[in-house]
Amino acid sequence: MIITNFSKQTNEFKEPKVLKAKPHWQGQNLSDTVVKSKDTKMQDTAPDSLIINSLNRGRVAIFIDGLSLFHTALQLGIEIDYVKLLCRLTNGSRLLRAFFYTGVDINNEKQQGFLLWMRRNGYRVVAKELIVPAENLKKSNLNVEIAVDMITLAPYYDTAVLVSGDGDLAYAVNAVSRMGVRVEVVSLQTTTSESLIDVADCFIDLDSIKAHIQKDSNLGYSYRTPSNSNL
Repeated sequence: MIITNFSKQTNEFKEPKVLKAKPHWQGQNLSDTVVKSKDTKMQDTAPDSLIINSLNRGRVAIFIDGLSLFHTALQLGIEIDYVKLLCRLTNGSRLLRAFFYTGVDINNEKQQGFLLWMRRNGYRVVAKELIVPAENLKKSNLNVEIAVDMITLAPYYDTAVLVSGDGDLAYAVNAVSRMGVRVEVVSLQTTTSESLIDVADCFIDLDSIKAHIQKDSNLGYSYRTPSNSNL
């Protein structure tokens, strides 16, 4: 198996303000991440996880298409544990930012409570109000926001982790790759665009790690709504 890795010196830049204490995603060595190589003609005898863990990923930035991940979770029949997901995607590397992009219904208090919880547990939420077109179906597309953030922040991170299978993001992935950034795409292989896989340095199938990112059935989170928050 071949995994392409750009040899780029870790970016030097002024450290941003330190974030508030978050759950333990930093420094955790998750040794069993499964990585799918784009090139299946050659197989490496070492486990995929050992290859990924041996890479110097430098500083990592995570970009999650919330709607894409939601539909993937439905197909896998699981509910995502977002603390576990952040640990898995960071994989012991230094985290710059973890962005979560989603459409929002301003009248949905349950969703507002979930997004409040996300902001307080390691994520930068980028939200756009849902649009109701003529067919009366609420839609949102944040590909532009994802692409702009990936390119704008590229000088400050070494590895981008993109959780999306949308081929429209292939151009942005290719753009940051030309800037020397390593790009890992994480999505469900059966629904991921080939054009996106082709421009990524490696692809991780969510089906292969679902046991490590799903919420425990006996554990629930308390998503406080803005009306009962102490803010």
